[in-house]
Amino acid sequence: MQTTSKSLSHAVYNIKLHVVFVTKYRRKTLTPELLDYLHTAFSEILAAWRCTLVEFGGEADHVHLLIDIHPALDISVLINNLKTASARRSRNRFAEHLAPFYWKPMFWHRAYFVGSVGAATLETVRAYVESQGTEEHARKKDKA
Repeated sequence: MQTTSKSLSHAVYNIKLHVVFVTKYRRKTLTPELLDYLHTAFSEILAAWRCTLVEFGGEADHVHLLIDIHPALDISVLINNLKTASARRSRNRFAEHLAPFYWKPMFWHRAYFVGSVGAATLETVRAYVESQGTEEHARKKDKA
């Protein structure tokens, strides 16, 4: 996984998210061909948002995306767009395959998982933050 930082305007950042989408009713609708199509679709959708699909994988009833995002992004809006656009594209391309599973225009469950991902563990970051300013804080305590 790439750990180099990027810059945009007045920010230096490295933000990666792990996203999981589950099919509606956990129906096992995702064939290998459909998963390949979703990989391409998610890459194209994310590129339009100035984001990058780093990794993609899935099984018959869910997909995992590792995405690289920028800080000027509303994550919930991005997630909604990813689900809506990928569902529309998939239902158009694989209409015959999906028709027995969904009689309404459905594809993804409305819930999703999103988690931040980084090269450092939570414990490492917590220890680093806690250690910041400890010398100055200790000097102020000694003077008081």
